[in-house]
Amino acid sequence: MTAEPPVRRRLVGGALRRYRENLGYTLEDVARVLECDRSKVSRIETGQRGIRPKELRELLGEYGVPASEQAALTAIASRGGQRGWWQPYRDILPGPYLDYVIMEAAAAEIMTYEAQLVPELLQTDDYARELAAGAGYDSGPQREEILRARAMRREDILGHQRHRLWVVLGEAALRQAVGGPEVLAGQISHLARLAESYPGLALQVLPFSAGAHAAAGSGSLAILRFPDAPSLGVVYLEALSGGVYLEDQEDVARYIRAFARLRASALSVSDSMRLLGNLRIPA
Repeated sequence: MTAEPPVRRRLVGGALRRYRENLGYTLEDVARVLECDRSKVSRIETGQRGIRPKELRELLGEYGVPASEQAALTAIASRGGQRGWWQPYRDILPGPYLDYVIMEAAAAEIMTYEAQLVPELLQTDDYARELAAGAGYDSGPQREEILRARAMRREDILGHQRHRLWVVLGEAALRQAVGGPEVLAGQISHLARLAESYPGLALQVLPFSAGAHAAAGSGSLAILRFPDAPSLGVVYLEALSGGVYLEDQEDVARYIRAFARLRASALSVSDSMRLLGNLRIPA
């Protein structure tokens, strides 16, 4: 049984196929540009194989792709060179997770919904450690390395403030006593501080009173959109088995519409802040 190609290769390959088809190029035309056989171009477009940076630049230039969109695709296609925070952790991070954080670092917008837990990007170290223990990670050096990697991810996204982050958080996540009252209180205070201090963050709580809503059938989802590249996007649906990625344009558009409806069902940002304040446990 053939494994599904990595999502980053599928995303880049699908974009290259759309550019080619929009210009009316055949696979043979592209093969002549790259001086290779037709089958190689086909495998690149389906994500069965990667594309070298030089070849990617050649094709994007041939297709007349704007420079800003070229930069987004190049960032997605690369392994981040030696600059990505994930480089020291590549041996311990699962491949799909590594793919996700590379795409996330290149994204302009991150839209996240969590029904039961605080999203990883907004977690405190204590909260993250309790979740790791609950998920069955044995204590020891490897677990600590994974927790450090996740902390580095949070610092990269929130510390540089180059992303627009939309978060809808189910009220259940604020009631689930992960680590007990003290850890949960620290997590809720952390959420309130982030909402006040991070200008790119819009945090909304979906209250129990909202009833049925657009993501009622989903426990967790994330949508990534990329700078100046409206045709690029990816949806990640989390699951115990590792989750599912969707990169088809129609699927991404459908989830973006659903997320907009979800935000409309949630409390406003200001009302969400008031709820967080009411839930803080006095020291």
